[in-house]
Amino acid sequence: MKNLKKIMINENATIKQALNTISKGAIKIVFAIDNKGKLIGTLSDGDIRRGLLKGLSTSNSVNSLINKKPLIGKKNENRKNLLNKAISKNIQQIPIIDNRGKVIEIFLTDDFRKDKIKSNKVVIMAGGKGMRLRPLTRHIPKPMLKVGNKPILETIIKRFNECGFGDFIICVNYKSKMIKNYFGNGEKFGVNIKYVNEKIKMGTAGALSLIKQKLKEPFFVINGDLLTNLNYQKMLDFHIKNKAIATMGVKEHRISSQYGEVNLFNENIISINEKPVHKFFANAGIYILDPKCINLIPRKFFDMTTLFKKIILKKNKTISFPLDEYWKDIGMLIDYQKANEDFLKNLNN
Repeated sequence: MKNLKKIMINENATIKQALNTISKGAIKIVFAIDNKGKLIGTLSDGDIRRGLLKGLSTSNSVNSLINKKPLIGKKNENRKNLLNKAISKNIQQIPIIDNRGKVIEIFLTDDFRKDKIKSNKVVIMAGGKGMRLRPLTRHIPKPMLKVGNKPILETIIKRFNECGFGDFIICVNYKSKMIKNYFGNGEKFGVNIKYVNEKIKMGTAGALSLIKQKLKEPFFVINGDLLTNLNYQKMLDFHIKNKAIATMGVKEHRISSQYGEVNLFNENIISINEKPVHKFFANAGIYILDPKCINLIPRKFFDMTTLFKKIILKKNKTISFPLDEYWKDIGMLIDYQKANEDFLKNLNN
């Protein structure tokens, strides 16, 4: 990498600064250094998201999140040895330091591996009628509504393809011919597309039971009415690193109360919070599932929330992946209008 400064942050930088640096650096990690430029540790996208889930805000310092015992390489160390180390630890980047502890280079496993093309499937749920968007969806399926200058579904496919994923399964029902005629087999978009036809309404997970192809590795499932600039590879890395069976993308929401909140114990007032802000994480409609999850889905209407509950009851590992990126669920007319306003700023790149 020619400009290492672009992936460096001070050990006391804020989480927001770290996220911006990671986003601009395009290698999913930053190096934390002290005031003398000596390596303190590394900070990945996943480290930050775990911190956000624990209640940290983007204004907090990254200091508590830094991995202060990272895998490092020495100057002139054999590259094959570095690659073997990285693979054994499931790490994609290794900082190379000099005898003063300063980073002089970064070793990227992708530069030395041949398996750069990702074979993980992407399943898009595009069969809904979009009743809350009537009259817009009276003659067109919701995923084909245009945001900016292209259908929502095309923007979803384009973003996945930019992240290296090109094998799609689109589950269709309502006005499915319009989707099939537009996208075909995906060749003109540089991807491969197959279709699953829902003869009846199957919910956000039911159509997975209709997939005939035997899936052998973790796959994405995404609702066909979402727009986001998420780097999907980061989510997959997070899923694999945590050895999860199912991962759900979640988005933080805050609700401000217009009332003073009175906390009681029996009739006694314990405390009063004036117009508090309540924070919670909402289902973002983006998932990664292990293929074995398909066996838990009946061939009928079945939603993703029920599937996750079923997986949890079986005590399989389910995790959340917090989205700090732009995200918009286009469920109602006001959402559709806002998405068009946001398009140029957040998605047209």
